[in-house]
Amino acid sequence: MGRRMSFRAAHDTLSFHALWPEEFVMRILIARVSHETNTFSPVPTPVGRFCPDGKTLLTGQAAIDFFRGTTSCVGRYIEIAEGLGAEIVLPVAAGAPPSGKVEDAAFELFSGLIVDALKTGPFDAIMLDLHGAMVTESFEDGEGELLRRIREIAPKTPLSLSLDMHANLHDGIASRADVIAGYRTYPHVDHLPTANRAGGALVRLLKGEIAPTTAWGNVPMLPHIMAQGTYRSPNKELQEMAAAMERDGEAVLASLFTGFPHADISQAGLSVVVVTDNDKPAAERLVKRLLDAAWAARKEFLFETEDLSTSVARAKDLEGPVVMLDHCDNSSSGGTMDTTKVLAEIIRQGLDNVVFFAIYDPAAIQAAAKAGVGATVELNIGGNLEMPAIPGVNEPLLVKGRVKTLSAGYFVSDSPMRRGLAVDMGPMAVIDTGKVEIVLIGRHAEPSDLGLFKVLGIDPSQKRYVAIKSRVHWRADLGPLAKNVVECDGLGVCTSDYSILKFENVRRPIYPLDLLNEPGA
Repeated sequence: MGRRMSFRAAHDTLSFHALWPEEFVMRILIARVSHETNTFSPVPTPVGRFCPDGKTLLTGQAAIDFFRGTTSCVGRYIEIAEGLGAEIVLPVAAGAPPSGKVEDAAFELFSGLIVDALKTGPFDAIMLDLHGAMVTESFEDGEGELLRRIREIAPKTPLSLSLDMHANLHDGIASRADVIAGYRTYPHVDHLPTANRAGGALVRLLKGEIAPTTAWGNVPMLPHIMAQGTYRSPNKELQEMAAAMERDGEAVLASLFTGFPHADISQAGLSVVVVTDNDKPAAERLVKRLLDAAWAARKEFLFETEDLSTSVARAKDLEGPVVMLDHCDNSSSGGTMDTTKVLAEIIRQGLDNVVFFAIYDPAAIQAAAKAGVGATVELNIGGNLEMPAIPGVNEPLLVKGRVKTLSAGYFVSDSPMRRGLAVDMGPMAVIDTGKVEIVLIGRHAEPSDLGLFKVLGIDPSQKRYVAIKSRVHWRADLGPLAKNVVECDGLGVCTSDYSILKFENVRRPIYPLDLLNEPGA
């Protein structure tokens, strides 16, 4: 900070009005670059994937207008900055659904926009919304490289960082931020509180109330995503431990990251970061406490699959709505979203009154649109993307049905995960086979938002079976309608069967790839 400043609190710790001279205006840079990279995924990650409409990158005032008033991290950062009376510079807000490695051209564009903006400084603070598991074509720690470039321009500027719970933490991230806060919920419904924690700590730093000191560490374990939900043990209790450290005043910020296991990089796995007020030994003790608790619970982070034919047959005897999870092909973990194995089994076993969300197939949507609503079509759907990282063949499925719905796929979300955000899915279609309504999509999206169904005129609560390509996030908005849940082991690069994934770069030994201390404590 180049000038002396003082603040006074209004109604809470985040509502401040500056008391500097009238001509002084604080400058805060806010930016978002968010991607969870599945290194086994064949789905490409160019610049366009980071654009809300697939074409136009959010920058400047357009980005501020897009996020202001939403329950996103960027939305809360904007609110905090405006509460400080600051000038906001937002060079880029780029977020893409999980997929393969981020193309270098995209990373260089985003980092260049941020660095160029910093060169117009000085800035009094930097607020970043990153994911923590971005791998690019050139860098296994994409966020660490971005932060390195930022620190070359602004080495001392106070910097806050919000991260996804599935971050794979590296020292390049932890050592370059003044304060770090991670999500505590999975499904991720706490974007706003997370930004509140990170931004609030940054404001305390700006006021001179704290001198943040950081410690971090990890343990050699790759928790299965299907066992990471915070509605269940052990993550529920682990996140509560971290929250209690902040409530009790032991830490300024304490975050446990379950990690993203489908990234074949050295630091993939569970990690912890703790920020204290100028007390490094205390931070290190708290990190160890959380890591020890996570390691002790490592077996509870395992997920065992069931034979697909058995799970589909079991669904027949359950009260509906039955949510059936095609969890191996979840786009929010980098899945292609075009595998048909689970859908084919549902059709083979004759399940009736089913909605299946969704098959990614732009060409099939075009064919349905050409035929028109009400027309009967016979289409090969799915099976377009090869998955060389896993065994098995991604086969298309021939279906015959009536074109029930065509949609532009645009709506404003009211879901807990992204309330207030505009969603542009592009063209969508529904093919009704008589027993199964098959949703076709042209952009990847996990069905974690009821708006995705409403825009098609579908009420999932009226379906006996709601078959979706999701793992955990569906619970955020669809959770209340489920009478029963059946996990269906299909085909996809989000498989929980680590034995079919070829890990070459992750540190070894690591659990459960290597059964450390087994049998044991």
